[in-house]
Amino acid sequence: MIAIIGSGRVGTSAAQYITYMELDDVVLIDIIKGKPQGEALDLSHALSILNKSVRVTGSNDFKDIQGADLVLVTAGFPRGPGMTREQLVAKNAEIVSDIGKKIVEYAPNAVTIITTNPLDAMLYVLYKSSKLPRERVIGFSGVLDSGRMKYYISQRTGFSPASINAVVLGQHGEKMAPIPRLSTVMGKPVTQMLSDKDIEEIISETVKSGAKIIELRGYSSSYGPGAGLAIMAESVIRNQHKTFLASACLNGEYGLSDICVNVPIVLGRKGIEKIIELPLNDEEKKLFMESVEAIRRNIAEIPSKYLE
Repeated sequence: MIAIIGSGRVGTSAAQYITYMELDDVVLIDIIKGKPQGEALDLSHALSILNKSVRVTGSNDFKDIQGADLVLVTAGFPRGPGMTREQLVAKNAEIVSDIGKKIVEYAPNAVTIITTNPLDAMLYVLYKSSKLPRERVIGFSGVLDSGRMKYYISQRTGFSPASINAVVLGQHGEKMAPIPRLSTVMGKPVTQMLSDKDIEEIISETVKSGAKIIELRGYSSSYGPGAGLAIMAESVIRNQHKTFLASACLNGEYGLSDICVNVPIVLGRKGIEKIIELPLNDEEKKLFMESVEAIRRNIAEIPSKYLE
């Protein structure tokens, strides 16, 4: 079973993709009475129409995540127009800390993936409050950031995103670190295919794309996060050992400890199987470390009671 905590736009989008892929039964959890039950009923009707053989239920009780193999945490206050992800830290730390304790109580053996912003800081809260092994607490961010970068590379090269590999490290936020030298089209670096101006524009569009979506439609992205969560869920449930860019809590990798940051990982049934250390040049290391310092500043704003 897959439990999704939070039945807002991201949670329900993830549930839709996951059930259409028939990965597993899903339970939606939310504190709003009737919300998860209504979403589950509507989605169940869609699954019936599409002849899908999985079940979706909704609940307001955390005990219903018992037995979950995977928990997706999408709960929290979303980013609004004009807001940065970092401005949500005080609002969402309390929510994530409480959820961490609930996961330990009811689904202590599950792999947990969180989307709540500011992502890297909230993963740190989840890791500290739950005391779960770092391999089983993962932040969803890099799949979205790299997917956006792939889109913008595709727009300029004409190649399908399926042929493109984009690398975005560091913070899921204004200080994210896209790495064009390691981003490739069928193995060829985009730095050898596009002009410096094109690459600068791709980086700018990647960093600003979340804010652009909010500006255009009035609320934050949901289809992209939902799709990304679904492919990560597939790698866990089906033990696929696929590589993803995701936020992980480091313990010596990249020379860093006591920090959660976006890096390449291998993901399987037990969570993070390996963290891949990329060969960064001096300029890329500088960008990456600036991104890490932005996360540290964000973490410093979290009241200590939410890290216990």
